[in-house]
Amino acid sequence: MKLLIADDHELFLQGLEFILHKEYPKAEIVSTNSYTGIFEVLGKQKDFDLIITDLAMPGANWLDAIAKMHEICVDTPIIIISAVFDGEILQKTFDIGVSGYVSKSFSNSIIISAINLVLAGGMYIPPEVLHMSLKSSPEPVKDLIKDLDENKSVEYKEKNKGITPRQLEVLQCLSEGLSNKQIAYKLGLSEGTVKIHITLLMRTLDVSNRVLAVREAVKRGLLEETK
Repeated sequence: MKLLIADDHELFLQGLEFILHKEYPKAEIVSTNSYTGIFEVLGKQKDFDLIITDLAMPGANWLDAIAKMHEICVDTPIIIISAVFDGEILQKTFDIGVSGYVSKSFSNSIIISAINLVLAGGMYIPPEVLHMSLKSSPEPVKDLIKDLDENKSVEYKEKNKGITPRQLEVLQCLSEGLSNKQIAYKLGLSEGTVKIHITLLMRTLDVSNRVLAVREAVKRGLLEETK
C-alpha cells in the first residue's frame, strides 16, 4: 500500500506518519508539508492508494488544490484531516469528491477507522455533518437532515427497515444503473450528497458496493425485482 500525507504542522505530520506506520507496517508513506510539495510528488509518481491532506496549507487555495489532485489522480481517494470544521466547507469538499473529512481533534482510533473505510471504497462522513442545525446548514446538508428526520416515525421504520425516503429514491436510481452524476441531476442533488446517501445506504444494508445494495434492497422488499 502506498500513502501520500501532507500537513504544514511538523509535529502533527510526524504523529500521523507514526500511527500510520504502526497500523500499516508494510505501507510506503510519502510525506510533505505543502500543496506545492504534493504536486511535486504527484509529478513524479501517481500510484497512491490514498492521499491524506490538511486543508489550509501553503502553495495553493484548498479548493483549487483538491480539484487538481483529483484531475491528476482520478481514482485515488482523498481524506481531509483538518482543524477547520465548518459545515459549508465540509460540504464543498464532499461536492468536489473528497472521500472523508476528519477533525484533528478526533482520536487515533477514529482516524484509522475513517481511513480503513475509505480504503475499502466507502466514505467517512463526520456525525456532526448529519446533526447540524437546519438554519445554518447549506442546502445539501439540509436535505440530509430533513431526510433523516422524516425517517423517525415508527411506522416508517417498520415499513422501510431504516431506509429514508430520499435513500429509497437513490436506491431506485441505482437499480436503473444510473451514475452518481445522473442521480444528482434526476433528484436535484449535488454529487457529493448522492455519494453520502449511497455510503449510508451501504452501511444500513451491510453491503460493500452498489450492485449488492440493489440486490439486498430487493431481498428486503425495498425494491421490486427487475425482469
